[in-house]
Amino acid sequence: MALIVFLRGVNVGGHRTFRPSLLARQLAAYDVVNVGAAGTFVVRKPGSRAKFLAHLRRQLAIDAEIAVCDARDLLLLHARNPFAGEIPGPDVIQFVSILSKPRRGQAPLPAAIPDGGQWFVRIIGATNRLVFGVYRRHMKSIACLGQIDRLYGSPATTRSWTTILTVLRILTA
Repeated sequence: MALIVFLRGVNVGGHRTFRPSLLARQLAAYDVVNVGAAGTFVVRKPGSRAKFLAHLRRQLAIDAEIAVCDARDLLLLHARNPFAGEIPGPDVIQFVSILSKPRRGQAPLPAAIPDGGQWFVRIIGATNRLVFGVYRRHMKSIACLGQIDRLYGSPATTRSWTTILTVLRILTA
């Protein structure tokens, strides 16, 4: 089963920069496909997860939090149609946050961040290491997305649903 790798906080504002396409080439033995510049990779032939992750860490020239999920987790999430009834607009983005460790907390769902008043992030569901919802296109949303770490007791990295759909197209090609 393929793995999906998500690096947290890389290639943002000139910090922890690297070339994802170069890393994918260095990991060619695992049939790695780079998805964009944010550190998202489809690993089509991972073999042993532990060996692959050790090799990834050796090849990665920067220190980064790594979140990994099985392809089946994203395929199952997609099959559930997680955003049914959520209509994205130009200022509302659908997202999935991937927890790098098993979750230790559970927010009551749906959850708005901040509580009360105008929300910037709304969590509508969670399954295994995947947390999903919508956020407003606003600078305050970045800090609000960071609160997912606290709510679920694990570092989380976030990708738009559009990026997840790109990953799914690669998986099913």
